[in-house]
Amino acid sequence: MLKNKLLALFVITSFLMNFIIPKASAEAAFPAEKFPFKEMQVQVMPEFDYPDDWSSRKEPSLLVGQYGTITNKSGQDYNGKIEIPVPAMEKGFEAFLVAEFPEKDKPEVQRPYDVDKEKGIVSWKPAKAIKNNQTYEFVIEYYTKSIDVKNNKTFSYELKNKADIALLDVIFYAPMDAKEITIEPKAQNNSKNEYGEELYYYQYKNVKANAGLKYSFSYKKDGTESTMEAINKQQPPNDENHSGVSATDQVDKTGGTAASSKRPIIGLGGAAIIGLAVIIAGLFVFLGLKGNNQTASKGSKQNKNQNQPRKPSQNAKKDNKIANSEEKKELRKKLLTGKIDQEMYDEEMKKLI
Repeated sequence: MLKNKLLALFVITSFLMNFIIPKASAEAAFPAEKFPFKEMQVQVMPEFDYPDDWSSRKEPSLLVGQYGTITNKSGQDYNGKIEIPVPAMEKGFEAFLVAEFPEKDKPEVQRPYDVDKEKGIVSWKPAKAIKNNQTYEFVIEYYTKSIDVKNNKTFSYELKNKADIALLDVIFYAPMDAKEITIEPKAQNNSKNEYGEELYYYQYKNVKANAGLKYSFSYKKDGTESTMEAINKQQPPNDENHSGVSATDQVDKTGGTAASSKRPIIGLGGAAIIGLAVIIAGLFVFLGLKGNNQTASKGSKQNKNQNQPRKPSQNAKKDNKIANSEEKKELRKKLLTGKIDQEMYDEEMKKLI
């Protein structure tokens, strides 16, 4: 009798597990092919900026930012995780920012995220379910130490897309004062922005999943000064492109396309990443991924370290110094992008001295 009961229990349990386990697996897996990209913009920026904890300037930083708009074509509302391929196994890989845009024309909101090095993905769960046939906008940013330093500095970049992309922009930012720049395949367009930075950009339509777009970039550059540090030393160009009240306004004046000009300008963070809006003078290009929310980006870095033990007196002074430095940089960027005038800049700077 007991044997029969145990056998019956085993059969029932096995039957139920056949339903439960596949369901759990389905919820855990992100069906990338059912979330095609309406738009994607990738920015590849060697020696653009350095995180606070960068080990040595002898290893140049490579900053990559990816801004995307996906559409839920799964046939139902989606409340699971988003998964985006990243080169997690590359030397020095460090995910820095994952954020979403819950409201149109509003700043990004950061999301907690995980990195799976073996699978090569960064994943996060949106704050709200993505409605069927609705879009979802996000940004991810990461650093690597993948620049090879010999006679020239060289690196390669490959876009790994698991879904179709209707409109794709890929933009390479040469470091400030870089020379002998070569890029393969040859860029469709290139120009200099108003701070003297060379930009190389590509635009594609209807890119298929797993297209495997690959690029190689080579240049010479003396010293270890980052582009952000070089730009912070410059005075804002005095022309009509800087009369707008925001970086987005200024970009519209330089000739961005209707699709790109509607995108928000996203964070760059001072000594860590994301901060200054660099005005691009050319065709459809605009400075997505970099802009207004430096403190939010820095906040994500600080939150990671909150659980680590620290010495109160020393670290308190260090944190205050860093915070003060970042406020000064933020003021400088607001001045450069026309958000405040010289008088307001001088007045606010006095408070930080």
